[in-house]
This record gives sequence, structure tokens and C-alpha cells, in this order.
Amino acid sequence: QVQLVESGGGLVQAGGSLRLSCAVSGGTFNNYAVGWFRQAPGKEREFVIGTSWGGDRVHYADFVKGRFTISRDNARNTVYLQMNSLKPEDMAVYYCAANIFGAGSGNVHEYAYWGQGTQVTVSS
Repeated sequence: QVQLVESGGGLVQAGGSLRLSCAVSGGTFNNYAVGWFRQAPGKEREFVIGTSWGGDRVHYADFVKGRFTISRDNARNTVYLQMNSLKPEDMAVYYCAANIFGAGSGNVHEYAYWGQGTQVTVSS
């Protein structure tokens, strides 16, 4: 069994930065692909960025290119989402998700395990 817990959300002004954390427990951390998704009120959940098992490949949505990065800390079994140059349209609940030996793609159906989400609010 795998458990994921997000943290690091909060209020930030447009142009600012946040770093979200996803702590993974219950399995061999390096064997899991981890992806980040987000959902704004009244909108469908959308893919943000993901990393493959082993961390050798990254997929990302066009809207995050040059602004967001994903990284893995194997010593702490944690995946980070670094968000820079935040925009009001980035405001959403952010979720991390995992799947064993996955590719970290934008396919929501790839992921078997999901966290509870953390709120990111961006003010103008």
C-alpha cells in the first residue's frame, strides 16, 4: 500500500513562488512514477508535471514550461514541485499521484495512488 501526503500550499502574490512537497510512504520510493495534477473550482482536473520511476524522464504541460520543475529527494522519499512566476490562473488544489514503474505521463489513468491535495491561492 502507498500513501501520499501533499504540503506547502498557501497564499502567494502573482509573480511569486511556492514549493509543494509530496511525501510517499508504503513502497520502494524509486520504483514509483509521481505526477502533479491540479483542479480549480468548476474546472476539470488537469496534468501539471510528472517524473518517471527512477527519475530519468519528465513530462509537463505547456503552461508550466520555464516556470515549474519537479524533483525527487530519495533520502526523504519526497517529490517536490517548485513553482515560480505564479499567475492567478495557477490557483487550484494541487494533487500528487503515483504508480509503480510508471512513466510520469499526463494520463490521469496511469496513477493508482492519490494524495488529498493542497490549496494554492494566487492573488493579483
